[in-house]
Amino acid sequence: MHSNKEITALLRLIDDPDNEVYDTVASKLLNYGKEIIPNLEQLWEVTGDEEVQERIELLIHRVHFNDLQRDFMEWSRSKQPELLRGAILLARFQFPDLNVPAVLTQFDQMRRNIWLELNNYLTPLEQVNVFNSILYNFYKLQGHELTEREPKHFFINQVIESKQGNAYTIGVLYLALCEMLDIPIFAVEVPRQFIFAYIDTLHSFFSLDPNGIQQIQFYIDPISGMVYTQQDVDTYLKKINAQEKDLYFTPLLTKRIIYKMMEELALCYRYRREDHKADEIQQLMQLLKDEEEA
Repeated sequence: MHSNKEITALLRLIDDPDNEVYDTVASKLLNYGKEIIPNLEQLWEVTGDEEVQERIELLIHRVHFNDLQRDFMEWSRSKQPELLRGAILLARFQFPDLNVPAVLTQFDQMRRNIWLELNNYLTPLEQVNVFNSILYNFYKLQGHELTEREPKHFFINQVIESKQGNAYTIGVLYLALCEMLDIPIFAVEVPRQFIFAYIDTLHSFFSLDPNGIQQIQFYIDPISGMVYTQQDVDTYLKKINAQEKDLYFTPLLTKRIIYKMMEELALCYRYRREDHKADEIQQLMQLLKDEEEA
């Protein structure tokens, strides 16, 4: 906890009725970053004025949000941003003091349980059956539709704890586990859906192309683990009159997945009339967009 004359003086001015004075005080306190939070929390505990307490709570939130923005920028700028890390950052929006090591420990336990059941002789469908059996039968993950508009289903820590999530959070778990276990399953851009494709790379003895030919074996719905064929997906695209169907089978980049996840969360907050939270999520979305265009 910081203790110097400037901080003491600033804290005494938090209750100043002049908004210009308060804005100056707030700006200077925010410059201290997370290190100022213990001072603000201590002041909140000894303050009986509810309006002053609200100011302190807002300041603490702004400190956390500024820190989250910096971490999102750092994540976005990395050459290969990790999907699970992106989901953890989003969870910190609601849970700024999130115990990240605990989340990673639980995730690693899931990974080890799946790894123990896998071997090199399994077919792609058998690999997916192993995944599905452990995630949906052993861990009893339960998927909820996005139309339920439930914010808690967007936060990866709550999904791991409660085993309740939506297509994005359960999907992030699924994809992150696949990445760790070298299973070629990727999210693909299908309209109004968040589904995966098992993309196998086929090599020909008669071709000089070292990358081989990528071919989709089947599709997976992360909400339930249900497997769909190419014909199932083609029928769906025809039903919704989708144009340029070839565009829908390209794997989504990590940042695009987190962006779409935040987009749905913002809509969820709008639906619940929590516009201040929706605005902040959109600030994070814009940050990712700006980094992409930079």
